[in-house]
Formats: sequence, C-alpha cells, structure tokens
Amino acid sequence: MIQPQTLLNVADNSGARKLMCIRIIGTSNRQYAHIGDVIVAVIKEAIPNMPLEKSEVIRAVIVRTRQELKRDNGMIIRYDDNAAVIIDQEGNPKGTRVFGAIARELRYFNFSKIVSLAPEVL
Repeated sequence: MIQPQTLLNVADNSGARKLMCIRIIGTSNRQYAHIGDVIVAVIKEAIPNMPLEKSEVIRAVIVRTRQELKRDNGMIIRYDDNAAVIIDQEGNPKGTRVFGAIARELRYFNFSKIVSLAPEVL
C-alpha cells in the first residue's frame, strides 16, 4: 500500500536512488497504490552526473511493496522494501537494468519490458 508522501527505493539504474510518491495515476479518489500501479513521484536522492536530478517529477511503476500480495491460488508474497521503476510516458523503463525480484503480475499490466529486464520474477 503506497500512498502520497511514501518513500520508495528505485529498482533500476536510471540515476535516482529514492522517490517520494506524490499522486496515484487512475481514479481521482484513489487512496492507495499496489504492485503494477503507476504513480507520480519526485526524486529525493539521485546519483551525481546522471540524466535524472533531485527534485525532478517523474512517473514510476510500483514493483515491490511491504504489504502482502495475495494471488488467486492462495499464495501470499511480501517483499522487504517498497520499490519502483522509473518509466516514460509510453510505459518503457528509463533504465537499462532492473535490480531485485519483481512480481509476475506486472506482465498482466503490460509492463513486459520491465519483466524481461528483471533477474528474478516471483
């Protein structure tokens, strides 16, 4: 469950390290975002001499949450951190690598490029 003001780690090599959620893309009164949802975020911490800079407003897709994800077969998945991958307007990732495990549900939300870059899909 990601809500506005939540800090997230960045799970790619785009140049940002930490994000803060500003808004959840979708319906106007949505309070929480889950895995596969697109958010608007601001970069709170960035690597020097990279294309993305601190205080830049970007879009990101959530790939890991501390809140449990329950699947139809009864399996429950929980990660150690909240993480997102920075995307452009078309939904393609800005980075060329994705770090850490991601959920299989991203494939159903048409983020197959992120799934193909990930080292482990759970």
